[in-house]
Amino acid sequence: MSSGLLTIAYLTAGVLFIRSLGGLSRQDTARRGNIFGIVGMLLAIGATVFQERITSFSLIAGGVLAGAVIGTWLAHRVVMTAMPQLVALLHSFVGLAAVLVGISSYLEPGKELVGAAATVHHVELWIGVAIGAITFTGSVVAWGKLRGSLSGRPLLLPGRHLLNLIFVSAIVGLAFPMMSASDPAEGVVLVYIMSGVAGVLGAHLVLAIGGADMPVVVSLLNSYSGWAAASAGFVLSNDLLIVTGALVGSSGAILSIIMCRAMNRSILNVVFGGFGTSSGSKAAQQIEGEVQETSAAELAARLAAAKNVVIVPGYGMAVARAQHPVHELTQRLRKKGVNVRFAIHPVAGRLPGHMNVLLAEAGVPYDIVLEMEEINHDFEHTDVTLVIGANDIVNPSALTDESSPIYGMPVLEAWNGKQTVVFKRGMAAGYAGVDNPLFYHDRTRMLFGDAKASVNALVEALSSDG
Repeated sequence: MSSGLLTIAYLTAGVLFIRSLGGLSRQDTARRGNIFGIVGMLLAIGATVFQERITSFSLIAGGVLAGAVIGTWLAHRVVMTAMPQLVALLHSFVGLAAVLVGISSYLEPGKELVGAAATVHHVELWIGVAIGAITFTGSVVAWGKLRGSLSGRPLLLPGRHLLNLIFVSAIVGLAFPMMSASDPAEGVVLVYIMSGVAGVLGAHLVLAIGGADMPVVVSLLNSYSGWAAASAGFVLSNDLLIVTGALVGSSGAILSIIMCRAMNRSILNVVFGGFGTSSGSKAAQQIEGEVQETSAAELAARLAAAKNVVIVPGYGMAVARAQHPVHELTQRLRKKGVNVRFAIHPVAGRLPGHMNVLLAEAGVPYDIVLEMEEINHDFEHTDVTLVIGANDIVNPSALTDESSPIYGMPVLEAWNGKQTVVFKRGMAAGYAGVDNPLFYHDRTRMLFGDAKASVNALVEALSSDG
């Protein structure tokens, strides 16, 4: 393929990637956005493989085949509850690829570089390796937290910000002896050392972030992976990789900032882990009240008599795979003339848009799925609020308890409704490890058990009720 055709192919792929991002911004266009992304990636791979300087296809074919087999296997095997972990793990692959590309390019740049060209090349690969290493270890830690292998509580080491500053200073400082090294064998050792330091920094940054902020972390790591890919593009002089990485990096950063604003968090708070958080000197507020239970039959009767119902989905709904019974419940209620809507918190679940994807998968109409800002003021006019597997996002402590780790985070004010029913297996705290006063509220009822079984019982009760 000539350089002219390669440029056209890369430009077309870049436009398709932009259209893909635009499509993914809305539920009703997400499928089309995915198709644009798939076509763009196929075009990009084809153009790269068939350019003139590629003389052997055996290694490339082997890598593409292995990746396709693993990717297909994962896509068929992964369940929606494990999707956040998978996304975090895929981010780590991008980071690791950037590290390997940088090291390989340092050992074999492909052409002789002297003077300013060599300096620029070394700076590019140094930045790429640093960002890649941070992304790799940070994503692995995020994967562990999301999977439950690591605690969701933030690890706030004494002097952690000083440690971060030391790590960053070491990363910058090691660049100078590397660029002045005359022997690549000596310089690559410094690259290895810097990779290790950056890796420790990435792990420490994510370990210091609490479970309630993990959806933002996933978005932030997505941004890091984009910048790592863009850096690799500079090292390889690949225009499409630069453009694609910049698109992913900038969109991930914008999404992270939007989510931080929705949670009343500073982006610095998330990036540096626990920045400006409370020292915990204040005692947590004592929760008063008693838990009051209800039954499926009693709740079904109340739902049938209601005019306005709001459903608040959370990660527990995903774990129970209850989205399809929830959709059936919604249909039953709407046939009875009940106004049913869904309230979505920006960080519900473990992934940005997690609940939206689940509801779309079940066929819930887009027009009744509302964001927090659109529906929060309507709870006081709601007859029944169903909280299905959610916890931290409906916790009043975020507004009232200054000692709470989630204090200041805007939440769905479900307690303002005439009655709130919480679907839970037990009384365990949420992912942030914070008790919820909502469960003890005098207008709250608890429906214990598996969410899917409970919703199916409601559907059955409403069906027999006519």
